[in-house]
Amino acid sequence: MIYLNSGYSERIRVGYALTGSFCTFKPAMEAAQRLCEKGYELTPIMSYNAYNVSSRFGSAEENRLKLMEITGRDIIHSIEDAEPIGPRRMFDILVVSPCTSNTLAKLACGINDTPVTMAVKSHLRNSRPVVTAVSTNDALAAAAKNIGALESCKNYFFVPYRQDDYLLKPFSMVADFSLIERTIELALSGVQLQPMIADRKE
Repeated sequence: MIYLNSGYSERIRVGYALTGSFCTFKPAMEAAQRLCEKGYELTPIMSYNAYNVSSRFGSAEENRLKLMEITGRDIIHSIEDAEPIGPRRMFDILVVSPCTSNTLAKLACGINDTPVTMAVKSHLRNSRPVVTAVSTNDALAAAAKNIGALESCKNYFFVPYRQDDYLLKPFSMVADFSLIERTIELALSGVQLQPMIADRKE
């Protein structure tokens, strides 16, 4: 089990949100599995696209069933169901994994028109931490300003990320999903895991 001395609940409650970077669903769900095995209590959240869109990385139904199997809980997938997260203090920490450039932009601009962005907004009203695991092809282009904006905001923490293919996708960066657990542990104490730019894998 996971225990803290910082005023959080005894067993750490994690809102675990997926947005539509389908190519990183596998490592994101593997990270969710590891967190559950370590005693974290996960509640799944999905954006509209993550919940409804099928891709070559799996059908929408397969992805939903897998996430529910890992967490043992129903998925929050509507704005109406995400809104009470803050008022009810449902989570100690909220993780957006993967976090697309679309979601980054909305969070940076305070736009709350998906279940995930509403979940983050509602959760932040309690000044509790949000962890983002970036996965976007334009992290070093159009999305860079939004990443920078969120990195300067209180209560946002980032899973360290790297260029995943600097030759064929020179603007693309993706989180190192193996570092999600450590990022969460430190974020619960208000500390950003360093270095934020992970070593590049060959």
